[in-house]
Amino acid sequence: MSSEIQNLKKALHASIDSTPEKVSIYFKTSPGSYAEHDSFMGITTPTLRKIAKSFLYVTLQDLSLLIQSKINEERLLALIILTTQYKAGSLAQKEEIYQFYRTNMRHINNWNLVDSSAHLIIGAHLFGMDREFLEELAASQNVWERRIAIVTTWYFIRKSDLEWTFKIAQLLQNDSHDLIHKAVGWMLREAGKKDEARLISFLCDHAHQMPKTMLRYAIERLSKEQKESIKA
Repeated sequence: MSSEIQNLKKALHASIDSTPEKVSIYFKTSPGSYAEHDSFMGITTPTLRKIAKSFLYVTLQDLSLLIQSKINEERLLALIILTTQYKAGSLAQKEEIYQFYRTNMRHINNWNLVDSSAHLIIGAHLFGMDREFLEELAASQNVWERRIAIVTTWYFIRKSDLEWTFKIAQLLQNDSHDLIHKAVGWMLREAGKKDEARLISFLCDHAHQMPKTMLRYAIERLSKEQKESIKA
């Protein structure tokens, strides 16, 4: 273990500002649940973001050790550092970080890890490029890869590029996992902020096939009359 990782781990232990029970309350950690593999230290995300600012120089080699940790906060910290490095990196560095992310996707295995990084690395990298990789992820047996597929499009949405949000949403509209229902509904809602008419048109065509949670998230910002017209 390098001295940088040792210092980083010391900073984490010195920064505990909550409890494992409080930090893990929003995750299903019981046996058989999606987060049963996760351990928690008791560090809030704002604190992790502060720690990250002091360790932005950490190498990908060291981050590869951190992202393999069983501790959720350590993996999240690695991803926060990684997204910051990507944003500031050269084209060559961005490509290296993008490939690193893809190589380590098996460790990006909880919703907070996906939601804090997928759009900022995969989305940013694929913007203006071929995006067929997202279709591969949407067809994956791994729930986290499917969630990466849809959350990645958040970057496109922010650029008013909505095509792939609707494309991936359609691919995932019959998904069985509630974490996908929530993520797809969330991204559709975000797309609706850019083009409400297009969202309504999409929902009129597909709402009858959607799980209730997905639809509920998607229509959250619509008026009562719009919601009723979609459900009719």
